[in-house]
Amino acid sequence: MNKAKLLTALALLAGVVGAGASSVRAQGEILKQVAETGTYCHVKFPAIREETLSEATPGLTTSGDLIDFYGSCDHDPLGKEEVQSQKLQWQHRFDTDYAD
Repeated sequence: MNKAKLLTALALLAGVVGAGASSVRAQGEILKQVAETGTYCHVKFPAIREETLSEATPGLTTSGDLIDFYGSCDHDPLGKEEVQSQKLQWQHRFDTDYAD
């Protein structure tokens, strides 16, 4: 009887740990649609907070700003490419808003 309880508890713990790992892999993803294996994905995820764009570990916003991304399925919402893209967008917006 004790072995059955132990096995049940271990199975439950493994399920919780597994679910946590998958949510870390899909950090911030709100939508992920795969067109065909090996082609491209449609992913929606929160934008990076402007004040963290130049930090070593940028953070995602909770304000509702979403990035609608079409491209590689292994795209990282907090990776170097996304940080560069959002920095460039921020600079363009700044130039437009404050141009003479």
